[in-house]
Amino acid sequence: MAMQPPIHATHHMVASGHHLATQAGYDVLEAGGNAVDAGVAAGIALGVLHSDLVQFAGVAPIMIYLAEEDRVTTVSGLGWWPRAASLERFVSEFGGRIPDGILRTVVPAAPDAWIAALRRYGTMSFADVASAAFRYANEGFSVHPLMAGNLAAHAGEYRRWDSSRDIYLPGGKPPVVGERFVQADLAGAIRHMIDEAAAARGGREAGLAAARDAFYRGDLARAMVRCHEEAGGWLTMEDLAEYGSAEEEPVLARLGEIELYTCGPWCQGPVLAQMIGLLDGIEIESLGHNSARYVHTIAEAMKLCFADRERYYGDPRFVDVPLSRLLSAEYARERRALIRPDRAWPGMPPAGGEDASQPGGTAADAVASPVSASPDTSYCCAVDRHGNCFSATPSDVSWQSPVVPGTGLCPSSRGSQSWAVPGHASSVAPGKRPRLTPNPAFARVRGRWAMPFGTPGGDVQTQAMLQVLLNVTRFGMSTQDAIEAPRFATRSFPNSFEPHEEFPGRLAVEEGIPDPVARDLAARGHDVERIEDRSPVMGAVCAIELDVESGIMEGGADPRRMSRAMGR
Repeated sequence: MAMQPPIHATHHMVASGHHLATQAGYDVLEAGGNAVDAGVAAGIALGVLHSDLVQFAGVAPIMIYLAEEDRVTTVSGLGWWPRAASLERFVSEFGGRIPDGILRTVVPAAPDAWIAALRRYGTMSFADVASAAFRYANEGFSVHPLMAGNLAAHAGEYRRWDSSRDIYLPGGKPPVVGERFVQADLAGAIRHMIDEAAAARGGREAGLAAARDAFYRGDLARAMVRCHEEAGGWLTMEDLAEYGSAEEEPVLARLGEIELYTCGPWCQGPVLAQMIGLLDGIEIESLGHNSARYVHTIAEAMKLCFADRERYYGDPRFVDVPLSRLLSAEYARERRALIRPDRAWPGMPPAGGEDASQPGGTAADAVASPVSASPDTSYCCAVDRHGNCFSATPSDVSWQSPVVPGTGLCPSSRGSQSWAVPGHASSVAPGKRPRLTPNPAFARVRGRWAMPFGTPGGDVQTQAMLQVLLNVTRFGMSTQDAIEAPRFATRSFPNSFEPHEEFPGRLAVEEGIPDPVARDLAARGHDVERIEDRSPVMGAVCAIELDVESGIMEGGADPRRMSRAMGR
């Protein structure tokens, strides 16, 4: 029996990483808004309710399906390195690392991305979609177990900066579960944007532009820049004023009749596309769900795709990512042939185009310690009565760099997902975007079925998303059952976060997968790490399935974290 009841609806639905964010989006739908309005409301609310893991001034990659146009589009929602950023400084002063603190800040993208999506495809004002977030920040909300655990675990980091300590360690200590958590400065920043929008003349468009300008050109921008100037950071008024989230075509891949849409190779989304392309030539069902053969085959396919991510993925404005080749059927056949049914690659396999006769590398800084959770990110999706779909993965933690005094804002520390390594596809460069782990997705069978879906979890994201997609489409599970089913995840590649450690051969397996399967996997050469069932380390998928013909929606939300779905 599912830990959370399945949710069905015929009018509209929202699912997100916190029940109050889901409520914010649902209220917008009930007020007549569309899926974009609702998704933006939920996403902005997550920047308050999960402000340990999601920043109002963080990242927010977005995917939108427009039913009337039968079109999928993306809004990147990822900032780039400031003009003054210096790879050479990271190499010479920090030994090729990107340290915690002000220097890993990239231009904050989320406010621009939310407003861009709203302006192009929404119907409501900034106040309409941001009011719930303002209320949650101003009046407070009860601290949930995930947040309490994160704040306690990172109390030492928060104490490094007075502005961060005062918010996240009220009274000098982490708040406990159930305690009311107020973010008055962040409420003030949101209120300022709402007021600027209300004061603008020229209707909704002018109001949205004014809200954006308040953040990127006005008082909030000046406060962020002043903080950077005083702390030796790189962010300038020019960096903020010049930023704009690109609207881009999605990446499209197929698994049988299923179409999968992801964002571009500036994030890890195409890894999921590569995975389903590689698996398209395998009879998945015949392997048996979560059998040793199944787990081994899927894990080895994932490792092959992560090898390509490490070798090729980066901001395509700076590096040539051979995506058409990586997604081709011919290439998938070549890579599929490297999966050995009886033996795991001992480390990350060679990337495509490299010598595949070698046994697989072992990183110089490989470690044998247990794998910890990738801490950041949340997720939200929405479907409206017209069949429009919204999918977004907002992110960025608040303990890696200082809160800007008086604003409650912690500008994006996503520089942690670049490399201070000359020649790396995702090396640091002014104006270049880091290689992002958050990656919203959308799947469909034309005219019959659609599903926006995504998850937090760092490098686990595409792995959890793949397993849920296969659970639904190949094993016939309901949305909630597909999400709750036991998971596994390979760690046999460099971590996307600094310090980019690697766990060669490591395969994390939830306890819900039986011991005989784990022993079989170990016999095939996997370094099996058993972790608790439904562990937060394994992501927290939310999804909404839409039966296009009947209009019936089914929502799922992962009990591994704080997720909830709601619909009518």
